[in-house]
Amino acid sequence: MERIRLQKALSRAGLMSRRKAEEAIAAGRVTINGRVAVLGDRIDPEVDRVEVDGVPVPIAPGLVTYLLYKPVGVVSTASDPQGRTTVVDLVPPEPRVWPVGRLDVDSEGLILLTNDGELTNHVTHPRHGVTKTYVVWVDGEVGRRELRRLTEGIHLEDGPAKAVRARLLESHRGRSLVELVMAEGRKREVRRMMESIGHPVRRLVRTAIGPISDRELRPGGWRRLRPEEVAALYRAGR
Repeated sequence: MERIRLQKALSRAGLMSRRKAEEAIAAGRVTINGRVAVLGDRIDPEVDRVEVDGVPVPIAPGLVTYLLYKPVGVVSTASDPQGRTTVVDLVPPEPRVWPVGRLDVDSEGLILLTNDGELTNHVTHPRHGVTKTYVVWVDGEVGRRELRRLTEGIHLEDGPAKAVRARLLESHRGRSLVELVMAEGRKREVRRMMESIGHPVRRLVRTAIGPISDRELRPGGWRRLRPEEVAALYRAGR
C-alpha cells in the first residue's frame, strides 16, 4: 500500500484534525513502531503501529467496531449450528465483524463486534483488565455480608472468582438489584457467583464494557463506536 504522511493517517482515523496531529507529532507524543515520530514521516497503515501518548491508534483502512445491545435468545457467536440468530446477524454484513468475547444466550446487554484483532485482544485478554459491568435481578434480599463475599472471592468449580466491585442498587419484596464490576468473563460466571451465595439470577444485563456504555440503545440496537471511544477502550485497564 502507498505510504502516506503520518498526520494524514491520524486525521483520517478521526481522533484529531491534521493540524492537531502535526502539533502532537512535534511535541513527541506520537510513535511509529515504538520510535518517536517526526514531522515528515510517512507510514504504511496496513503494517505500521502508531500510538499517541502510548495508546494505539487504529489507522488501518476498513476497521470498524460496533456496540450492540444483545437481546435475550441471541447467541454471541459469528454462526450457530442450531440456526439461532447471532449477534453478527444484527449488524451490517460488510465489513465482516466478530464478537469481542461472549454474553450468555439468556443474558442481555452490551457487546462489541469488530474486525480489529488488536482491539479484540486488548478487551478480552485478562492481563489488560478491561472491566465489564453487570446489573442483575436476583431472588432474596442481598446484604452487606453477601456483597463482601462477592468482592473477597468465591470458590467455583473452575476456580476462585471475585468481583472488582459489588453494590446493592435496590432491595424490595424479596428481590434485589445488584451491580457487579468484573475483570474477567468466564462462562456464566456472574450467575454462578450469585447462585453460590443463595441468590439465583432472574435477569442479567451487561451495562458497560470498560468506559463504554449507552443508555439509549435498546435490545437489537447498535451503533458504530467513535474514534475517541476506541481510544478510551485502549486506555482502559492499562
